[in-house]
Amino acid sequence: MARSLAISLCLLVLFHGCLAYRQQSQYSQSGQNECQINQLQAREPDNRIETEAGRIESWDYNQDDFQCTGVAVQRIIVERNGLHLPSYTNTPRLVYVVQGRGHLGMVMPGCPETFEESEQSDEEQQGSQQQPRQGRQQQGRRQGQYGREGQQGEQESFEQLDRHQRVRRVKEGDVIAIPAGVTTWSYNDGDQSLIFVSLLDISNNHNQLDQNPRRFYLAGNPKDEFNQQGQSRGQSRQQQEQQGRSRRQQQGNNNNNIFAGFDTRLLADALNIDQQTAQQLQGQNDNRPQIVRVQGRLDFIQPPESMREERQLQGQQGQQGQNGFEEVFCHMKIKQNIGKPSLADVFSPQAGRISTLNGFSMPILRHLRLSAERGFLYNNAIHSPHWNLNAHEIVYVIRGSARVQVVNDNGETILDDQVRQGQLFVVPQNHAVLQKAMSNGYEYIAFKTEDNAMMNTMAGRTSVLRALPDVVLANAYQMDREQARNLKYNRQETLALSSSRSFQSQRSWWAIA
Repeated sequence: MARSLAISLCLLVLFHGCLAYRQQSQYSQSGQNECQINQLQAREPDNRIETEAGRIESWDYNQDDFQCTGVAVQRIIVERNGLHLPSYTNTPRLVYVVQGRGHLGMVMPGCPETFEESEQSDEEQQGSQQQPRQGRQQQGRRQGQYGREGQQGEQESFEQLDRHQRVRRVKEGDVIAIPAGVTTWSYNDGDQSLIFVSLLDISNNHNQLDQNPRRFYLAGNPKDEFNQQGQSRGQSRQQQEQQGRSRRQQQGNNNNNIFAGFDTRLLADALNIDQQTAQQLQGQNDNRPQIVRVQGRLDFIQPPESMREERQLQGQQGQQGQNGFEEVFCHMKIKQNIGKPSLADVFSPQAGRISTLNGFSMPILRHLRLSAERGFLYNNAIHSPHWNLNAHEIVYVIRGSARVQVVNDNGETILDDQVRQGQLFVVPQNHAVLQKAMSNGYEYIAFKTEDNAMMNTMAGRTSVLRALPDVVLANAYQMDREQARNLKYNRQETLALSSSRSFQSQRSWWAIA
């Protein structure tokens, strides 16, 4: 009996193992088939949602190049005094601030509220200088007892101090890493529009749902950001969503934030609030979509600049130890500015500069398996032709324009176009790409689907040609030894290459930005 039971268990384990292997093989084969691309193109956003204080633009992720790379991309424009409502996605995100300044809130689950208001406002503090210290202490004790007294059903209430998780100041050049399912919101208190470009890594193993990007809003009455551009490959999901929308309309509820799906009385009971407040959470009678305009101005708790700088300095000193404590989830570093010239990894006075951000420079990227590259190329400069060894590359043009060519394994040019500001193009893994800035220069942000993305260049001091013996080059390309040596040593630069035809050309206007 025991022997037969053991054999049955072994067969069961073997069956499930084979089934899992087959599913994995099918998924891998499907992904490989998606990358059999004969033509690429520079793309504009396909879908636009106008809101009260901005707009949200999305590229059609059902296109072959996006299906190959397994990503979706959005551009979010928050106008002055606009608030992008709290939301989370089913995928990790890598966000780049293209323009403007503002605030970004990120709610790390289970982490404490480490920022809190002072007990009194400035006016109150001026008047409280004459208030007996004992009276202030009693007031503080009463405020601290509010929760317990409220649970006992007492009617008396006391003003509570605001405590929340850290709100980060963001500006142009910042890269922000956001794990799957983590809630974020943003607010623009600057003088110009705040623009984000966001990469959603759909194929990341942190996404356990399907190959469709989804954003879940906690407030407002949001519109669908992704599935308005034609037919989706997940047709069954569209049918389910249409059925769900018709069912909500029959129920008299056309709100789309996640609180709206709960029964109002159950929600009120769960949060210990009245039903009117619960209805406000559900967005009943609220037709505002994703980005709303704030009445007045939002102020957030921030330490003085000197204290902030001191804390950052202490954090940098602590990171030198690398004992792992600095990477505790609640205190992970989630943003870094790679637009500053002083942070460039590659710089050429004739060609420009390139900065990289990976899992070594920002450890959270190891968790997300994503990285980024920021480039400023002067007019007519060239980004060394290269291929990415272990990652797909999604390139967004921030400013300027460039001539771009992408070549596949058959030596076919599958992209040959002039890309300009606001466009996006994809470079699949191992496909060779060459980019040359036009007369107005070229500025870009490239997202890569690996935390330690590596490239192999085809020109310059670190290129594959430089590493080959000249006799191999001579025989491979039917040239003499002198030609082979010229091929190897004519370029002494690395990634940013000056144009041999316009070495003395004037730099673009942002070259010294």
